[in-house]
Amino acid sequence: MLREFSTNVVLVATATLLFYAALTDLREFKIRNNLVLALAGLYALYVVLAGEPWMQVLWHVGFAAAMFVVLLAFYARNWLGGGDVKILTVCFLWVGMTYALPFTILLLIFACGYVIMAEKFEWVRVLHTKRGRKVPYAPLVAAALICVFVLKFFVLKTNGI
Repeated sequence: MLREFSTNVVLVATATLLFYAALTDLREFKIRNNLVLALAGLYALYVVLAGEPWMQVLWHVGFAAAMFVVLLAFYARNWLGGGDVKILTVCFLWVGMTYALPFTILLLIFACGYVIMAEKFEWVRVLHTKRGRKVPYAPLVAAALICVFVLKFFVLKTNGI
């Protein structure tokens, strides 16, 4: 009972921090390093409180490292900003391989919605620079990860875990 409560508190704190990162990215087009480090720290706290198996944690870390390398290629081509690479890496740390596909699908769905809101309705701010348009991705990433938390919660509850 205490373990479930404490892990849920960590998830709520993580969702709150993701929401803050999203708002900051929307306003400033920046994702601060301390936010990313705090998200990684919350993952470590969650692992300890939930009693996650260390082998699974190592797989999460390895998967996040592999995704970081892939995301660096996108950064090198100016398809993603540095903050986007950082927050996506820490999100892949949280989801691991088990929830990477749902996370990615949710990210795609939110990205499509974002494009419609930005291009068609102009409801979202897009920064025009010499190198092209800059779009804050943290809101999409935050929404996708929070949805994965909810999905994981219901999967665990359904399975009686």
